[in-house]
Amino acid sequence: MMPKDNGENPLLQIQFHIPFDRIEARHVQPAADRLLAEGRAAMRAIASEPAERTFENTMRRLDLMTEPLDYAMGVVRHLEAVATTAELRAAYNAVQPAVSAFYSGIPLDAGLWKAIREYGVREEAAHLQGERKRYLAKTIDTFRRHGAELDAEGKRRLEEMDIELTQTTTRFAQNVLDSTNAFELVITDEASLAGLPPSALEGARDSAARKGREGWRFTLQAPDYYAVMTYLDDRAIRRRVYEANSVRATEGAWDNQPLIVRILELRRAKAQLLGFRDFADFALEDRMAHSGERALEFLEDLKAKTERRFREENRELAGFRRSMEGEAAGEMEPWDVAYYAEKQRAALYDFDEEALRPYFPAEKVTAGLFEMARRLYGIRVTERVGVPVWDPAVKYYDIQDEDGALLGGFYADWFPRENKRAGGWMDAFLTGGPTDHGWEPHLGLICGNLTPPAGGKPALLTHREVETIFHEFGHLMHHLLSRVEIRTLAGTNVAWDFVELPSQIMENWCWEREALDLFAGHWETGERIPEDLFGKMKRARTFRAANAQMRQLGFAFIDLMLHMRYAPERDGDPVAYTRGLLKDFTPAPLPPNHAMIAAFSHLFSSPVGYGAGYYSYKWAEVLDADAFTRFRDQGIFSREVGRAFREQILAKGDSEDPAELYRRFMGREPDPRALLERSGLA
Repeated sequence: MMPKDNGENPLLQIQFHIPFDRIEARHVQPAADRLLAEGRAAMRAIASEPAERTFENTMRRLDLMTEPLDYAMGVVRHLEAVATTAELRAAYNAVQPAVSAFYSGIPLDAGLWKAIREYGVREEAAHLQGERKRYLAKTIDTFRRHGAELDAEGKRRLEEMDIELTQTTTRFAQNVLDSTNAFELVITDEASLAGLPPSALEGARDSAARKGREGWRFTLQAPDYYAVMTYLDDRAIRRRVYEANSVRATEGAWDNQPLIVRILELRRAKAQLLGFRDFADFALEDRMAHSGERALEFLEDLKAKTERRFREENRELAGFRRSMEGEAAGEMEPWDVAYYAEKQRAALYDFDEEALRPYFPAEKVTAGLFEMARRLYGIRVTERVGVPVWDPAVKYYDIQDEDGALLGGFYADWFPRENKRAGGWMDAFLTGGPTDHGWEPHLGLICGNLTPPAGGKPALLTHREVETIFHEFGHLMHHLLSRVEIRTLAGTNVAWDFVELPSQIMENWCWEREALDLFAGHWETGERIPEDLFGKMKRARTFRAANAQMRQLGFAFIDLMLHMRYAPERDGDPVAYTRGLLKDFTPAPLPPNHAMIAAFSHLFSSPVGYGAGYYSYKWAEVLDADAFTRFRDQGIFSREVGRAFREQILAKGDSEDPAELYRRFMGREPDPRALLERSGLA
């Protein structure tokens, strides 16, 4: 399936070490045109296969049919997210309609659907076992769910909707990036910066210097935003930054509000065309929750178990503020909450999270993480220099098994840039499969927007940023340790309410003394975290845990309500509608122009993405809290438990039902009490 390369276009040949130094915007359209033509030819070849239908000439070829296009467009999509230029964005946007139409057209192709059904009734198909049997069943189900049995007019409408969804959600993501980058706050009066920790001041000073400015420069990138909201004494500046963040992508050329309306319309129409009540039921049918109603019931149950403590926490915070400022303190506003909560935490636990930062230099954190992976999973992570990357800050690593076999490689891009989207994520470039001599290696990436080096110091991270690294590395392990022969069932290609288990479980090690001693050491002295500081950190772990849980539940609720209950003719503006829903989940009243969903990329920057699936974080958190109890009880570095998790969860991808994989690892059904106990909400 690998296309021949004429040496001119680096996107036309699948290469394990991607030639990022050679890929240019001018390569995108020619590569897409050629690979689309070859994909269509491959599809016709499967449909017209003259020989007797077999797994190899039908299902295997289907599994590999889009690999060259997946690779090329995956690389382009990635570069548009981490190193965008006007030329690259234009090229990416130009090819999207045709690429989207091709992918949407796969389950709509009558010849291909006929070929799959013909194979499905053969005797060989009846005797399939394991992942091959699951692949056939899921393929038939997926084709039906995505319109294979629609009439010609229905297929035409579906294809049009999928193309428009792809274009509209891409535009949404680009508007978020552009509107985020449009904001900067440069302060020249150092007295206005009282309260900020040295790390934030150094970062802001360096940011200003990079722009040729005097003073301190703040953006809406996560390290700047959270430092200002948590520590800055000047309330007016906190308010200005909060309000700028809460109305991103709501004005002018970057206004996402009409795009949200259209995305919801398209999703609803698509779901109904395909025979589903709403988009939530369409998106969740093949996930662990199976329906929007079940996901909503799950959230309602967690909300009921959390809201009493949530109200108590907020009364306690208001009382704490009055104890500091007297009755003149006034009402708590959204830009006050993180600031006073941090002071309350310091008072209750004598703990300032900034005190941990010197113990988390990024290089030591990643080195300790890799050693932890060696102990648990028997793998070795080694940095390799000289591999082409998209930015000088990016690093590349090989991962080898105990016997020296190359399992795969990955790129790590941890720090913010103006040409890079916000957040943290993992993605896959290549998914290897079995060969006559073992396994082809996998290739992936992890990205973040962590505190960069500043003031002549290395990158010193917050504990939350350390958790982000561990989280994304967990996703990466799911991909790189996969041992599934069917490419589309391998790695992270699992139900989205299961995919967060391998990532979220990794965050647990960030709270264990034995693990911290591997990756936490003072950047100057190497000293481990002092026992008294560790004790304060542990005691403060559940501080305002109900607020943290209600925040995530609020996001999950508005997601499901938009995709299940929202009706524009009745409910009007979706931004106002969700603002009204969020009032039950926020510790302070939201301002009348609050519009966080206009920048909620999780929901609207992909045709599906986390749309109707944001509940997955909490669903998987129940699983991860419970699954970690096995490590906790048998040893957090238990090789036996680590091997079991690798073999029974990480290696299995979607080759079996995720509920069965979980039961096999734990020997029982999940126990939801583990999450409440870990959060101090039992």
